[in-house]
Amino acid sequence: MRNTRLIAALAGAAGAGYVLVVRGSLTLDLAIGRRVRPLGPIERLIAAPRETVFDVIAEPYLGRTPRAMQEQLHVLERGSDMALGAHFTGHGLLRTRTIETVRFERPERIAFRLLCGPVPYVVETYELHAVADGTRFVYRGEIGADLWRLGRWWADRVAGPWNRAVSHSVDLIAAEAERRAG
Repeated sequence: MRNTRLIAALAGAAGAGYVLVVRGSLTLDLAIGRRVRPLGPIERLIAAPRETVFDVIAEPYLGRTPRAMQEQLHVLERGSDMALGAHFTGHGLLRTRTIETVRFERPERIAFRLLCGPVPYVVETYELHAVADGTRFVYRGEIGADLWRLGRWWADRVAGPWNRAVSHSVDLIAAEAERRAG
């Protein structure tokens, strides 16, 4: 009976820990046995000028966040070329929060660095290349987690949803930039 309670308590603690890590409420940054893997690349031709695409990406961070984005983005601090933002994805108990710095290098690059989230390490870039038909958008990044094989396994679990969230954002960016260029 005593072992059953201990096992139940450990299982409950493990489950609660899992939920906290997935939600980004508990970031385990041990810096031991870190394994890093790529994110992306995601490439897209956007039929809009590079400056327009850059503005669509930068405005919610450097200007006023549109009401439609307020469930997904809370800007905690704004500067002229950098912002600190909390991003939210998913829903319910497993709604994930990440806190990232976002640095803007007009008009060709936006760089993201994770400060808090379900993994201890993420760096990402959006590169905008002017081309004849508009803008070639390129997303690249790296994601890392600690504890050798366990870290590799966890980074692999997080990378899929992370890439899907970025791909969805790129779809929204492209639609708005193309609408503005219309």
